[in-house]
Amino acid sequence: MSLLRNLFIGLTVLVLGALPAAAQKSTSKSTYKVAFHVDENNPAKMNLTLNNVKNIIADFSKSRQKVEIEVVTYGPGLHMFRDDTSPVKARIHEISLAHSNVTFAACANTQKNMAKAENKEIKLISEARLVPSGVVRLVELQRKGYAYIKP
Repeated sequence: MSLLRNLFIGLTVLVLGALPAAAQKSTSKSTYKVAFHVDENNPAKMNLTLNNVKNIIADFSKSRQKVEIEVVTYGPGLHMFRDDTSPVKARIHEISLAHSNVTFAACANTQKNMAKAENKEIKLISEARLVPSGVVRLVELQRKGYAYIKP
């Protein structure tokens, strides 16, 4: 009986000792997720955000890690995705063409409020997709395990 018990304990220790290595190995190949938050009409912050996006892509590709990135705008930050006022639309277009793992989400609430305030339709660049609420989208992404970054 004691031999059987010792064998069981030995196997348990062996299995438990291997678990951290197995868990570490599986997470090293998992996809990293990053959410960027832009809520200011500030070209320097918009460019900083896009610089960060490109840096993350470059660093993760060096180590062969997968990464998904979503840039979420609302409030004055929606200008980043406005077709008529975006100071970075050419950079967004370039990033979108080169990296299918980067998405751009624009707040529909903000778009609607801007249209009302300016008494005109607010068109977005083709790369941006509307989400009902930018704030809610950030909450959803964080709940899904996205790292949150506000440059």
